[in-house]
Amino acid sequence: MSPEPARLLLVDDDAHFRAVLGRSLTRRGFLVDTAAAPETALSLCTERPPAHVILDMNLAGRSGLTLIRPLLDLAPRARILVLTGYASIPTVVSAIKLGAAQYLAKPADVADILRALADDGDGAAPAEPAPTQRPSVHHVEWEYIRRTLAEHGGNISATARALGMHRRTLQRKLGKRRPPPPPAG
Repeated sequence: MSPEPARLLLVDDDAHFRAVLGRSLTRRGFLVDTAAAPETALSLCTERPPAHVILDMNLAGRSGLTLIRPLLDLAPRARILVLTGYASIPTVVSAIKLGAAQYLAKPADVADILRALADDGDGAAPAEPAPTQRPSVHHVEWEYIRRTLAEHGGNISATARALGMHRRTLQRKLGKRRPPPPPAG
């Protein structure tokens, strides 16, 4: 008889990222619940306490760090992984002090996330963002455009207006290939 899969709560306001990562983690044997808002995350945590939480640090302009203590109050054994596109040493320190077990800078692939979830807390330092891991300007621009496009339901004209650029310029940028992630180490 195989052990029951670990329950995981994924809290991220980016619907596309949440869906893709949720599917990847489900394929790897997790029972995944997803939430876009802090209130939904707390409700899900109450109903089905997770063994793991992946928490985005920026939830529609609100800090995900404020959720760490309430999540741990509801699920004291949960291991929280803070995942962010805005990594800095002060936020690493804050997240760990609040009770997060791990911290990863975006873009992180599924293998990085699985390694962080599997880390048994043997005293090793959390995965801090190295200065050489900063994303390129092109990568940051791509992520910002993609997020704004998602916020506008894929509407190119509305996205171009929100970004303050011509629609054709946006179409040209979207037609280019996604920039590579920053180099590791």
